[in-house]
Amino acid sequence: MAARDETGRGASERMASLDLLRLFSAVAVAGYHYLFRGSAGTPAYLDHGVSTAAPVAIFGYLGLNLFFMISGFVIAWSAEGRSFTGFVIARFSRLYPGFLACMTITFVVLLLAGDPRLPAGAGQYGANLAMLAPAFGQPFMDGVYWTIILEMVFYFWVSLAILSGLFSSRRLLLVAAWLVIAMINERWLQSGAVRLALITEYAPFFAGGILAYHLVAHRRGGDVLMLMAAAFLMALSHMAGMQAWMLEHYGTALTSRELVLAGIALHLVFWATVMARRFVSPTPLVLMLGGLTYPLYLLHQNIGYVTINALAPSIGEAGALSAASVMVLLLSWSVWRFIEAPGRRWLAGRLHAMASYAWRFLPAGRTTAAS
Repeated sequence: MAARDETGRGASERMASLDLLRLFSAVAVAGYHYLFRGSAGTPAYLDHGVSTAAPVAIFGYLGLNLFFMISGFVIAWSAEGRSFTGFVIARFSRLYPGFLACMTITFVVLLLAGDPRLPAGAGQYGANLAMLAPAFGQPFMDGVYWTIILEMVFYFWVSLAILSGLFSSRRLLLVAAWLVIAMINERWLQSGAVRLALITEYAPFFAGGILAYHLVAHRRGGDVLMLMAAAFLMALSHMAGMQAWMLEHYGTALTSRELVLAGIALHLVFWATVMARRFVSPTPLVLMLGGLTYPLYLLHQNIGYVTINALAPSIGEAGALSAASVMVLLLSWSVWRFIEAPGRRWLAGRLHAMASYAWRFLPAGRTTAAS
């Protein structure tokens, strides 16, 4: 119970700072797409040339790494003291209503836009309903969805660790084993299957978040600090290696030095935000800003591209960018206010009722998995 008192779910004000950091990450990724990625690489999704802000906007890609660190912390916090069923229901009800709304909106917009670079069809929509479109031979409705798959894989492993009891009793051992496997795969094996199944490419970021939670919640020293140092060094190694990937896909890249310095900055910002969690209150404004993050992330890319392309000839690139940004923010607020928040509560309630009914027939599992 000590951990619950320190960072428990009842103390929502201690998470408000991380909600704001998550919004910052989403805005950084949106800036990367609008000001760099949309005009760089093949195919280019924006009709105008690369923005003069591209040298700064390219750093926005690193917001993904920050997302994964935040996710590691928040999921470890969310899993503390929770049952398997409670965790799975909380995660699914958190993800799916907002995803369904944003994916449907994106489908309608792309269908109306008719841009051959960003096709949308009934088969694609149906496959995306399962959130695993490539498994059905269809592309994601929006390019950012691949990161949601990584999150789902992470949730899957955490849920199994909760079910087995290892998440509470052997958390550090699990993280250590994960980092070892990640290092072996990324440096030597290079197995795509292992990379997807165990998220080895981004394991240092997720693990860094878990370890940060463990440190602030449980006040343990040496072993946690050693693992944090290992995760930090592996994260910097990953970021230095991103240069080759950027050159291959975009023909330009940040230098290894810039990437490493950016990695250090990300960790400093993350830790400063964790330390500030006690001082950021969950005011209505803060809660609203935090609520924008998920729909903003899901909506911004392809909708932004087709909107900018449609408006730029008449109001210019800057005006089109501003209009697209405002439109996506308004859509994000609407999804959060009218669909995601009420949908999450409704779905969680229905799933809890179904789980309670199901566990009546499985009395042996009730004590370990029922909420």
